[in-house]
Amino acid sequence: MSTLAKTNGFPSLKSMMEDFWNTDGFFSPAVFNREVLPAVNIKDTKKGFELEVAAPGFQKEDFKITTENGVLTISAETKNEQKEETDNYTRREFTRSSFTRTFSLPDNILADNIKASYKDGLLSVEMEKDQKAAVSRKQIAIA
Repeated sequence: MSTLAKTNGFPSLKSMMEDFWNTDGFFSPAVFNREVLPAVNIKDTKKGFELEVAAPGFQKEDFKITTENGVLTISAETKNEQKEETDNYTRREFTRSSFTRTFSLPDNILADNIKASYKDGLLSVEMEKDQKAAVSRKQIAIA
């Protein structure tokens, strides 16, 4: 926590310790947990939507894609464990990475025609628009 005080230009030991232990510094939760959301690109085309999720380090089998009540959910989870045993010691390391992203689908998406592929760390999801069904748009008057 910073205070308003005249200093000689050098941080005090107290302020350095506070900066070190605060939640925005070295010991922030993001440093230790692997729950970082992957970057997503969404492109609106004449035929539909193209959604790209940057998710390197996963395998195709790690993903689960579902639709329910107009919501597209993409989740993935991967686990890795290494174990080395010798006469004198046992070394065991493990990692776990996971994420879940949800997207509201427009009314004109054909949920039965959604296709997905995964290659080189990029998950691609193609969603076809129903050309006959127009998305209803209405302006709401403010009272």
